[in-house]
Amino acid sequence: MARMSAIDTVRLALPQEAVDIARIQRRAWTDGGVLAAALDEVTADEATRAWHEAIVKPPLAQLRVLVAIGEAGVVGFVVTGPSGDHDRSASDGYIAEFIVDPKFKGKGHGSRLMNAAVDTLQKDGFTVATIWVPSANDHLRQFLTECGWAPDGAHQKVGIGEDEETAIKMLRFHTDISPA
Repeated sequence: MARMSAIDTVRLALPQEAVDIARIQRRAWTDGGVLAAALDEVTADEATRAWHEAIVKPPLAQLRVLVAIGEAGVVGFVVTGPSGDHDRSASDGYIAEFIVDPKFKGKGHGSRLMNAAVDTLQKDGFTVATIWVPSANDHLRQFLTECGWAPDGAHQKVGIGEDEETAIKMLRFHTDISPA
């Protein structure tokens, strides 16, 4: 198990951290193979502005951007909110983004982010949490399974552009987060 320092924490993102979030997302997508193609669609400045907007003026009242803080500053982030999936109920929450900076994986930040995301969804009144995961991301699927999540059978292909070659097969995972 990774040793936790006194600074390791998760909290709501601050507006000035939008640049860190955009940088981490770009770094993770660069390491993500097919997602790297999406980097050509949005500039770093555009991504930073979008993250700043999500932090200061979220499009939904229950949308939250949380950051993992380590000795190096922001080392990961997660976005929570209500599920927009047509086959899910109003009591279902959603983790829209879950990224730990590739340089800081394996240090417990992912576990802290996931725990904070579930706590946030519970406080917002959700009883089930869902997340879409690329089918090729064995590491994330294993992490979720070890955290008590399971695939619910839903899947979709998400494309970047019109090329079928760039489509990513996504699997939906879910977990019960209702209070015990």
